[in-house]
Amino acid sequence: MTKFTDTAEMDRFLDKLSGIDSAGDKGNSRLKKIVRKMVADLFDTIDRFDVSDDEFWHALNFLAEAGPELGLWAAGLGIEHFLDLRADAKDRAAGIVDGTPRTIEGPLYVAGAPIVESGARLDDGSDEGEQIIVWGHVREVNGKPITNAIVHVWHANTKGNYSFFDKTQSDFNMRRRIRVDQDGGYKFTSIMPSGYACPPNGTTERLLTAIGRHCIRPAHIHFFVEAPDFRQLTTQINIEGDPYINDDFAYATRDELVPHVQYHEDPEEIASVGFSKPYAEINFDFVLNSTSNPTEEHLSTRPRAPKK
Repeated sequence: MTKFTDTAEMDRFLDKLSGIDSAGDKGNSRLKKIVRKMVADLFDTIDRFDVSDDEFWHALNFLAEAGPELGLWAAGLGIEHFLDLRADAKDRAAGIVDGTPRTIEGPLYVAGAPIVESGARLDDGSDEGEQIIVWGHVREVNGKPITNAIVHVWHANTKGNYSFFDKTQSDFNMRRRIRVDQDGGYKFTSIMPSGYACPPNGTTERLLTAIGRHCIRPAHIHFFVEAPDFRQLTTQINIEGDPYINDDFAYATRDELVPHVQYHEDPEEIASVGFSKPYAEINFDFVLNSTSNPTEEHLSTRPRAPKK
């Protein structure tokens, strides 16, 4: 028996609603094909699972309510991770197999963070968290240092909250763009971030709960790394030992992105870095692939939180 969605009547309808059957050159031909495919898949899902009118309108209104959290949906439903996996596959096919692994950006980057020199402090001192030093180098795949790179870094506080979105924090708290030194080195001090969950009772939590999943992220630190003539890198490191490190609701964990955390308790070591209490240290290098395509040097045009 032919499925209802596979009939000639449905084909004509999909061509019409997507604008494919329109006369002339009106509209974007690529977009027409994408819209047709997306709507056809939706029609097929409704037909296959016999979705009722009540279920459809409930889902549509739930999606409308989800507007502010759709960036979390993209992470929680694995869409961002899928985009990374697809990009990885394209790189392998092109023979690009070196470099630091990419992983998801998430929805919490804010443009316009201050540009600082290597060694800067990221936090404003208002959070009594565990102090941490993170340092490393930006290199080419052959090991040569990249001396004109910029390392964007942003992370949560001890409550799992990010400045800008958490209005109790100062502007650009735990957000900076670090200019590497003459050896390609970067370094910053801050506090150890905490993992976090999606907004309580929000649409992401309700959706994932309904399908039997949690919505917790392990502690992590986000990075963009960019330099002229090199492919821009979007990645993050997860904090070793976090109980959710292999159960991230956003699927961002990669083994190569879990560096060792070294803890320092010796009074002389503590004093030598200007701290007054035990601290943690992470060493992590970034390796960038070269490119001859200028569009690969920069961040994607994805909408992000604006500059203040």
